[in-house]
Amino acid sequence: MRHGRKINHLSRKSSHRKAMLQNMATSLILHKRIHTTLAKAKALRTYIEPLLTKSKDDTTNSRRVVFSELQSKEAVTELFREVSVKIADRPGGYTRIIKIGNRLGDNAELCMMELVDFNENLLGDKQGKAKPTRKRRSPGKKKADETTETTKATPKKEEKVEEESKPEAAEETPEVKAEADAPAEDQTTENTNEESK
Repeated sequence: MRHGRKINHLSRKSSHRKAMLQNMATSLILHKRIHTTLAKAKALRTYIEPLLTKSKDDTTNSRRVVFSELQSKEAVTELFREVSVKIADRPGGYTRIIKIGNRLGDNAELCMMELVDFNENLLGDKQGKAKPTRKRRSPGKKKADETTETTKATPKKEEKVEEESKPEAAEETPEVKAEADAPAEDQTTENTNEESK
């Protein structure tokens, strides 16, 4: 039974294990992504996440603490200049482990470990688009919208047709009025003649 065994010793002495984790953490900070075995990645995650949290507070003391763990000036500079700026609003979970299959030689599980905020492929989609609003489909509203659109569109078309026909009617109106007035006068005169008789 493995009660209370929280540390994976990775079949190494403590000095060898510590040096390996230092090198892997430095590579992850500098390159933002590394390929390794799943067991080493899980061990590295517990090693590097506290250092990333420490880098959010850019003080001399926190730089010294991180340097004592990493022993690399380039990695400390990169961590406090670029990485800490991107992870400033993230409350934890700075790394991602993605399984990529098994190794041919010894069938060990391989994985890719990366810093979450530096994956342009995943972030490109999220940053390009605004946060999508929640849309609900309701068939009643859609049908109602279509009917209102058709009723709104129909009067506009009729108005255009009426406007087009008005100038033509205006042109014909004087002639039509003259013709219409003449028979009307004839009828009125006939009516008055009949009444007078």
